[in-house]
Amino acid sequence: MSGACTQLLVLAGRTAAALALLFVLSAPSATPARAADYPDRPVRIIVPFAAGGTADAVPRLVADWLSRKWGQPVIIENRTGAAGNIGAEFVYHATPDGYTLLSCPPPPLVINQNLYPQLGFEPAKFEPIIVMAHVPNALIVNPKKITASSVPELIEYLKKNPEQMTAATQGNGTTSHLTAELFQVMAKVKLRSIPYRGSAPALQGLLAGDVDLMFDNLGVSLPLVEAGNLKLLAVASSRRLPSLPDVPTIAETLPGFEAVAWYAIAAPPATPKSITEKINADVNEALRQPEIQERLKKLSAETFGGSTAKAASYMRQEVDRWGSVIKAADIKLQ
Repeated sequence: MSGACTQLLVLAGRTAAALALLFVLSAPSATPARAADYPDRPVRIIVPFAAGGTADAVPRLVADWLSRKWGQPVIIENRTGAAGNIGAEFVYHATPDGYTLLSCPPPPLVINQNLYPQLGFEPAKFEPIIVMAHVPNALIVNPKKITASSVPELIEYLKKNPEQMTAATQGNGTTSHLTAELFQVMAKVKLRSIPYRGSAPALQGLLAGDVDLMFDNLGVSLPLVEAGNLKLLAVASSRRLPSLPDVPTIAETLPGFEAVAWYAIAAPPATPKSITEKINADVNEALRQPEIQERLKKLSAETFGGSTAKAASYMRQEVDRWGSVIKAADIKLQ
């Protein structure tokens, strides 16, 4: 056995070693190959707020375009509750392969960690992909409930009647809630906050007269204003909007007042950079399309776009900005 068997064993050992080396050398190309094929099946984008609001409308526009570019269904799925925490937690624990994404306004990514004593996810560990667009908040009232026609008139009434007026919000910790809190701090007035499960239900409550006013983004509420169902007193941008030059800013009465809602896409922690960069590039391409820009304009939304690094930097700044509002208003949620 000896000579021939020994040679066979040596040869087998060398062959196994060569195969092992080949496997090691080829391994690094596996992830890029998968990224190059992405997506090869349907992609889910979780929106943690109710359908019907701008938080739902913006990603649907982009998802429809992506589905045509990718040749794969891009499905919007609404998982509501807890100011976006329920949907965000679902995505956070999803497989980090790019097939389950999060699209949301600020709360789950930059606000809720400063409000909720415990979260089932770590916002800073999400992989920021892109901020698609931003929309200024605005002070909107039910004209049958409020006769004031300007911010100074409203403030004067509120000072004489503290906690008599109700403010609808998209939920505790949302931008509409924090904008209302910021308004109360800066105007030195008191409102009663009524939380809903998203912008659309809150607007329904405002239309029905169940509440008096709301700080909402202009995306969905502006058509209701134009139809005469609601009244727009002011916008919360730092300057008047070119599209609404006759509408004053809240800052004209309360200097420094600014509140903007934005809509981002993020991926679960540890999603490969090659995949997040591909999604970023394709969403940026979508945002450059004239038809997308026109439809965003109808939502009073301005495209933001840019790199994943730009999105990450912007979100870090937003953590500080809204954290300051929460501290100033001494907001605490249980």
